[in-house]
Amino acid sequence: MANINLLPQDDLTNGWNNILPPRTPSSPLTESVSTDWLVVGAGFAGLAAARRLAENRPSDHIILLEAQVLAGAASGRNAGFAIDLPHGRQLQDELSVMPRHTRLGRGGMDYLQAQVDAHHIECNWSLRGQYHGAVSGHGFTSEIEPFAKVLEQLGEPYRLLDRQQLATEIGTSYYHGALYAPGTILMNPAALVRGLGDSLPENVTVYENSPVISVDYGDTITLTTSAGQVRASQLILGTGIYTEDFGFYKRSLIPIALSASLSRSLTIDEQKALGGQEDWGLTPVGMPGVTMRYTQDHRILIRQQVEYGPGCRRSDAYHKRLRLVHQDRFRARFPMLPEVTMEHTWTGFVCASQNQGHGFGKVSKNVYSAICQNGIGVSKGTISGLLAADLACGRDNPLIPDLQSLGTPNQLPPQPFLDVGIRANFAWRNWTGRAEK
Repeated sequence: MANINLLPQDDLTNGWNNILPPRTPSSPLTESVSTDWLVVGAGFAGLAAARRLAENRPSDHIILLEAQVLAGAASGRNAGFAIDLPHGRQLQDELSVMPRHTRLGRGGMDYLQAQVDAHHIECNWSLRGQYHGAVSGHGFTSEIEPFAKVLEQLGEPYRLLDRQQLATEIGTSYYHGALYAPGTILMNPAALVRGLGDSLPENVTVYENSPVISVDYGDTITLTTSAGQVRASQLILGTGIYTEDFGFYKRSLIPIALSASLSRSLTIDEQKALGGQEDWGLTPVGMPGVTMRYTQDHRILIRQQVEYGPGCRRSDAYHKRLRLVHQDRFRARFPMLPEVTMEHTWTGFVCASQNQGHGFGKVSKNVYSAICQNGIGVSKGTISGLLAADLACGRDNPLIPDLQSLGTPNQLPPQPFLDVGIRANFAWRNWTGRAEK
């Protein structure tokens, strides 16, 4: 039996959720039940796995357990990009791998598009593309230009923009330049997660506020929650950084804390002062850089502060200090908006691996996993969950070999060397990339 010691305890600071109308969660599990299939974790991977199981096995019953509420955890807290083209230097250096990542990302996006269309999910879903921006000239020549060469070799469309061209499109002249790629979809991630969870097929039962506290593996898997119990024949884990407590990927997963702030809505005059286009997103070239969104309701998101996140907790005092940092980053980029303030500040915890491997596949005789998408959770999480369901059901899917070929998370050094090494690595990357702040 595995006891689950680290439980999700995200706070209520998520701006994406807080700007939406109130929602009544599904009832928690308060009894002992049995099911054909059990999925744990209602993030993008778990939601896709539950839906795909229902499609593959319409006569079977599926239970989806969520420790908190829909959109309360990492999937509802990200910056709202569904990305088709990975743009890390490590991936660019492995040109042969890029098409696999792209097929997987677009497969996840296509599946999400189908659900948004079929169920009329209102989440400001829009195919707007994204800007990959560099503040410094060095960032442009060392990151943006090599990325453009990779896209050229792959036959992918893109545009390079200088400072003035970018300012015309997004309103700020803070950046040296950017690469624009048209395939990214923008959305309110919390609204998307809510819509996906509330539109699952009838043979899926969702229990929210039902954290798993222990699991007993065997021919029948028994999971105990805080108030009930589930017996299942098959299990799919979409549990992210918490998966180690379930007994898998021990000493292989790195918890990453990503923090963001969302402004109030701009007034009409402020929208005119900003100029540029509406509804855009920009990602940075380095760890200290700022991810930005300009939303359909005229808010600006600032995400900066990528940190090592063991324990998966952040205090109110931390968020209060961080809001001031984000306000400074905002003012540097948008001096024409001196009265605009940040209304919401929050943190989400995601799972990464040292070797960029994914926690996908069959991990026991009746247990499958779809975790560790290394920060590309909307598209990669969705396709991972879908493919885990196909793998568990014996359904052929040409994308399964693509995902399997990316490998699994490698073993990390033991403590205390792990903590020291990760913190030193992050400190170095923040120092060497400080020009991108």
